[in-house]
Amino acid sequence: MPDHDTAGLAAKVLTVSDGVVHGTREDRSGVVLVELLTEHGYDVVEQRVVADGVENVSQALIELSENFFGVVVTTGGTGFGPRDLTPEGTRLVLEREAPGISEAMRLVNPLGRLSRAIAGTRGTALIVNAPGSPKGAVETVTAVIDVLPHAVRLMTAAPTDH
Repeated sequence: MPDHDTAGLAAKVLTVSDGVVHGTREDRSGVVLVELLTEHGYDVVEQRVVADGVENVSQALIELSENFFGVVVTTGGTGFGPRDLTPEGTRLVLEREAPGISEAMRLVNPLGRLSRAIAGTRGTALIVNAPGSPKGAVETVTAVIDVLPHAVRLMTAAPTDH
């Protein structure tokens, strides 16, 4: 059921995966995130895939967040693998970190303690890293989906109830 808060809010999903880029793996986590965001009333206006790596992630996030009002959710590259560099690429482009969001995402599952995911803002885009497993991506984004609309509205100085 859509949240009333999400009316008019846009989202973009970025899958970070060498395997998906090279066609050796299916992008299941990106697909389930699009479904989840849509179910919660977001208008998913773009879905993109990039290879792992700091430069690939940072460049894609710069492009996705430019003149964008909404949420950009990444999936993949948040663990301890040698190519898991999504947080590093994200940190390069963030203007302000939002540690409460990533902390809440880590609390949903014991494996969350292994997540290096971060969240923060760039312009009027809220960027959130989610893990690459479909289950983990849905669990972690679901943990914070209720506060994302308020966070986005605060970035634009739109009137809020607080």
